[in-house]
Amino acid sequence: MLEKFYRMFSNDIGIDLGTANTLVYVEGKGIILNEPSVVAVNQKTGQVLAVGQTAKDMLGRTPAHIVAVKPIVDGVISDFEVTEEMLAYLIRKAEDGRKKWLGPRVVVGVPSGITNVERRAVKDAAKSAGAREVFIVEEPMAAAIGIGIPIHDPVGNMVVDIGGGTTDVAVISLGGIVHSRNIKIAGDKLSADITAYLRNEFKILIGEKTAEEIKIAIGNVGAHREPLEIAVRGRDLITGLPREVVVTDADVREAIGLSIDTLIESIKDIIEITPPEVIADIMYRGIFVAGGGALLRGFKDLLEDSLKIPVHIADDPLTAVVRGTGVILANFDAYKDALIQNEDDLPFTN
Repeated sequence: MLEKFYRMFSNDIGIDLGTANTLVYVEGKGIILNEPSVVAVNQKTGQVLAVGQTAKDMLGRTPAHIVAVKPIVDGVISDFEVTEEMLAYLIRKAEDGRKKWLGPRVVVGVPSGITNVERRAVKDAAKSAGAREVFIVEEPMAAAIGIGIPIHDPVGNMVVDIGGGTTDVAVISLGGIVHSRNIKIAGDKLSADITAYLRNEFKILIGEKTAEEIKIAIGNVGAHREPLEIAVRGRDLITGLPREVVVTDADVREAIGLSIDTLIESIKDIIEITPPEVIADIMYRGIFVAGGGALLRGFKDLLEDSLKIPVHIADDPLTAVVRGTGVILANFDAYKDALIQNEDDLPFTN
C-alpha cells in the first residue's frame, strides 16, 4: 500500500552511470536523457556552469578558470561533489517539474567488481542529489536484463559490456554472476591509442574529442572491403603549426590492435575458469555484446574467429544497461535479487 502511495507522488528512475555517457530512464516514458558524463566548473567560484553535451563541447576550449571535468573515471566516482551536481541535474531534467513531492526511487548501473566504498559513493551521491531510495546493479547484469536474456533460468550466459572506461565480462546463471572481470580497456583506451599512434607515426597532436571522432568514423578491427579514410587536423609536433593529415582505417587498426588483443585474451581467461556445464550453454547460446564498443566494425567476426563461439551484438547496444534498469524498476520483486546492495543498505558480501 505504501509503495503505491510513493508511486503516485514520485518517479522511478534508472541511470546508467557511465564513464563516457550517462543515460536516464523514467518509468512510463523510456529513455529520456543520453548526456556525456562531463561537467564544466568555474574554479574561481566553484559554480557548475554546464552539464552533459554543453560541457563536452567545452573540452579543450575553456579559459584557464573554467575546467571541463569528467567525474566518472573507469566507471567509478573520482569527484564526489561534481558527480552529485551532475546527478542532481539529470534527476531534475528527468522529473521535468512533475512529481516533486517525494524524491525518486533510483536504480544505478555500475561496473562489476567495484568496492563497497565505491558503491557507497554512488549511493550517497544519488541520495544527495535528491533520490529517495537508491539501488545498485552491476552493468553486465543490467545489460543482460535489457537485452532480454532469461537470467533466472538454470543456463549459462556470457555478457560482454564494452563501455567508455571499462569492459565488463560476466558469466550469468540462475539470476547471479558466476564469474566476472572488469577490464580497463574500453572506448577511452582505444581513443588514447589513436592519439598516441598519430603522435608517434604522423608527428601530429590531436585532442581526445578528435580521436573519438576518428574511432567512430573509420575505426575497425577487420580488413574493410573498401578502405576508409578521414582528414584530421592537429598541431604539428615539429613546427608547432597547424597541419592536416589523412588517416586510414588501416592506421586505426594498427593503433588499437594491441588493446583489442588484450581484451580478447581477458575474455578467454574468463572462459577458462567457467564450469564446463556453463561453457556448454555458452557455446550453444553464444556471447552477447553490449555497450558502445559493440559498434566497432569487424569486432563480432574477430571475436567469433578468436573464441570459436557465436557472438550476438545487442539491439541498440548503447542503451542495453539503462533499459535493464527500466525492466528492474517495472518488475522490482522479480529482479531485486539481481541488485548488489539491498534496500536496508546492508553491505554486500559475495
